[in-house]
Amino acid sequence: MKGLTKWILIAVSLIFCIHAVSAFAVSSITVDPSGSLTPGTPVIVTFKIDMSASGDETFPSADELQMSTDLDSPKWAYSLVLDGVDTPQPANSGRVLSVSGWILSYPSSVEESMKVTLQGNAPTVAQTTNKTMIKVTEYDSRNNPVTSTVVERTAVVVNIKDVQDKVAAEESALQTFRSHIDEKSALGIDTAAAEAKYSEAQQKISTAKSLPSTQYALAFSNLNTAQSLIDDGEIALDRAWAENEVANAQIPINNVDGIIEWFKANKSTADDAQLPAIITKREVAVSYISTASDEITSGNYEQARSKAQEAFNKGNESYTDALARKKVLESGWQLPGLPNFGKIPIIPIIAVVVVVLAVIGYIIYRKRSRWDELG
Repeated sequence: MKGLTKWILIAVSLIFCIHAVSAFAVSSITVDPSGSLTPGTPVIVTFKIDMSASGDETFPSADELQMSTDLDSPKWAYSLVLDGVDTPQPANSGRVLSVSGWILSYPSSVEESMKVTLQGNAPTVAQTTNKTMIKVTEYDSRNNPVTSTVVERTAVVVNIKDVQDKVAAEESALQTFRSHIDEKSALGIDTAAAEAKYSEAQQKISTAKSLPSTQYALAFSNLNTAQSLIDDGEIALDRAWAENEVANAQIPINNVDGIIEWFKANKSTADDAQLPAIITKREVAVSYISTASDEITSGNYEQARSKAQEAFNKGNESYTDALARKKVLESGWQLPGLPNFGKIPIIPIIAVVVVVLAVIGYIIYRKRSRWDELG
């Protein structure tokens, strides 16, 4: 008997603990004006709430329906619609409108809904942020929110100074980008890719400045895109600069290649003792260029420029050595029939020939003079 009483008490307790499962649907929400808002902008929010509770009530009588907003100076007007009959309710003001379940509770056979109109002004914000236009929440008898039935609609409220500062920042970044393009162009660097990014960014900034306040979210999007384009353009400019440095480093290598060909094309210079050192420096320069090209592929443009400079210096050293040696070899006469022992300068040879001829002439003269005396 005691066991039966125990189970009866448990059953009764469960009955009292069971909360009627309610549900409502918020539909036809409109926020006018739509889009982003600036502080002080008059806003009208309209929506409809349909009640559909399980059990024998349209809405739990012990619960409460709460509507809230972040709008300034809010005014609420609502009406109950019972089986198609519209019944206006007293107007209210304040950021929270609470309607007790006692007012909303009707037999489940009744078709019940609410029509709500909210008027207010977009609030002042320290920075651009989302603000709640309308939030509908059910609270149970213990004042706990029934989170499964929370409905919220927000809108971006823009701090105008944020937009102005953002525009100014992007225009400054664009101007700096322009100066970088002009600097590189003056150095003969290909700036075509950077110019294209510059034009796109400039257009995005111009579009952002022309948008109305209700499209400030789009304005921010355009400004952010402009910054991305500037960043991409700077990268393209950096890459073009690195590629230009690599191309410049190739010039002395090409020049020394021509002189090395001259060495190899002449039998008298093909085995010149200084040629291997010249070729070694040239090969080092080529390896530096290869490394620089790899750095460009990896996006390491500063390292690529550094390696390209090393390649230029080493290539130029090789070219200078080759050119100097070629001039030395070209300034003399190669001894015929001999290995590459070097060249004897032409002017000393001529002087020797003149002296030899003079001596020979003097000897002949002396001999003829003796013959004349002996007569």
